[in-house]
Amino acid sequence: MAYKIDTDACVGCGTCASTCPVGAPKENGEGKYQITADECVECGACAANCPVGAISQE
Repeated sequence: MAYKIDTDACVGCGTCASTCPVGAPKENGEGKYQITADECVECGACAANCPVGAISQE
């Protein structure tokens, strides 16, 4: 199952991007992050490390 970032909850800290082994989370130009689904390997590192719990599996 793919991971998704709730942009309303995202605080733009970048922890997801820095902990992702493949760099799937990208800044969206509005100070928030989104996960590039075709790059995501579904390891869960982003969700496990998000300090505000903004990432969940779909």
